Amino acid sequence: MSRQSRTRPAGSERRLHEAYDTALLDLDGVVYAGGLAIDHAVESLLAARADGMHLAYVTNNALRTPDAVAAHLTELGIPTEAGEVITSAQAVARLIADQLPEGSRVLVIGGEGLRVALRERGLVPVESADDDPAAVVQGYGGPDLAWGRFAEASYAIARGVPWFASNTDLTIPGARGIAPGNGAAVEVVRIATGAEPQVAGKPLPPMHRETILRTGAERPLVVGDRLDTDIEGAFYGEVDSLLVLTGVTDAAQLLRAEPKYRPTYVDRDLRGLLTGQPEVREHDGFFECGGWRAGVVDDELVLTPLQESAAVPGGSAAGGSAADGDPVDGLRALCAAAWTHAGDGVCALDGGKALARIGL
Repeated sequence: MSRQSRTRPAGSERRLHEAYDTALLDLDGVVYAGGLAIDHAVESLLAARADGMHLAYVTNNALRTPDAVAAHLTELGIPTEAGEVITSAQAVARLIADQLPEGSRVLVIGGEGLRVALRERGLVPVESADDDPAAVVQGYGGPDLAWGRFAEASYAIARGVPWFASNTDLTIPGARGIAPGNGAAVEVVRIATGAEPQVAGKPLPPMHRETILRTGAERPLVVGDRLDTDIEGAFYGEVDSLLVLTGVTDAAQLLRAEPKYRPTYVDRDLRGLLTGQPEVREHDGFFECGGWRAGVVDDELVLTPLQESAAVPGGSAAGGSAADGDPVDGLRALCAAAWTHAGDGVCALDGGKALARIGL
């Protein structure tokens, strides 16, 4: 995939798990939420792997170790080895090790995943700014991370110690909803110090480098729920991507996506790995996918079932519903209309009524 502006979701005659050798799967919001498996995730991943697709789990969450993540996935019903898990903790540890000598002390503001990753690179985790650290690393520490940990980071950074962050995701999906992520915690330290961290996680190159080094993927497909990490990371890595609508990103945000946030494919959930993807076709200035037709009429995004469109040019009459076709096909058509209209920018057209027609 090149970095040219995408104006519509792509189609694929081949099932995605056959067209790509490796799925680079985000975890939170894709495979599970709040620790519980998302509907259809387990059976879809098992089926994809049974047909020969390699599964690798690529997460910006630095809290848990690869062993712990693998054990969790295995408990959910997806037998997984630790080597199939790539975390932003591993990426940031490699980034630090590239700049500091072996045996350097690193002040850890986060969880066990960071400590294990640092030790793997020959670095020594410490807990206090008074332990003479050569660097500070910050990663998601869970909801119980003490406020005083941010003070320790600030004390060390104020002395000129370099600061690293596993990732800067502002939010993280959970069983009860969307919660503050590591990016929110990074902002606390940034405000206190005025400093800027070196960041390793998605969508930045250190995470992509870590993933390719550990998986050896030749035809990877990034699968995620976030435009600003998963999809943007695929864009900069020049690989294809599948956005699933089971996590952070909703349909309205997708319509407003600028080029670097536009996924190659869109689907409701991980069942999309097991199917081909329908083509979005342009006809008379409108875009058709499945049973839906979308376009721009009077500065508004409109969506109409195809059988209705023949009678009502512009597709604005009432009478259609989600029962007229797959709602995700309608969303694909709307994406084509919105992205084409926006070009290299952000679509500012109102798509609320169109999305309401398909319940998204």
